[in-house]
Amino acid sequence: MSMVFRFRMLSDENDNFVRDYEVLYDMTLFDFHKFLLETLEYEDCMTSFFTADDRWEKLAEFTSMDMGDEESAPRDMAKVRLGQIIHNNRDRLIYLFDMFGDRAYYLELTGTYQTEEGATYPREIYAQAEVPDQYDPSKNNADEEEGSIYEDMMSEFNDFQGDDNYDDEY
Repeated sequence: MSMVFRFRMLSDENDNFVRDYEVLYDMTLFDFHKFLLETLEYEDCMTSFFTADDRWEKLAEFTSMDMGDEESAPRDMAKVRLGQIIHNNRDRLIYLFDMFGDRAYYLELTGTYQTEEGATYPREIYAQAEVPDQYDPSKNNADEEEGSIYEDMMSEFNDFQGDDNYDDEY
């Protein structure tokens, strides 16, 4: 039997967005990246994973492109397995999917388990709310079905015609 990591994914663009994933501990970061693209229905893009501390500060970087052999250069995610960088519950990863817009998902290890007989991994085990748009963060409305509070408040002023006697000059 093999070990499974369970991660919870959150987004700072939509407070209702949650995904739970189960992946094998020996999966490469590159394969994890491909799996995330598939489940999020995103197109392939240049990405990075970062290990993160308990305040979500970025630590080590792992990129989808080999950045060279320098010690300070980010490591190639195709050469790194999850089990090499994740060791304890609450270990964290930041999945930077939009390098230019600095947009990311936040993944936290919530548990380790033995594989279930007959189960296939990786797998998504829980999903809540719509996935944020890959290219346009302005399309990400966390309360889409409830509407925007700003629009609700401003709708009261839609019929305002103004006062023609008002003079804005002194």
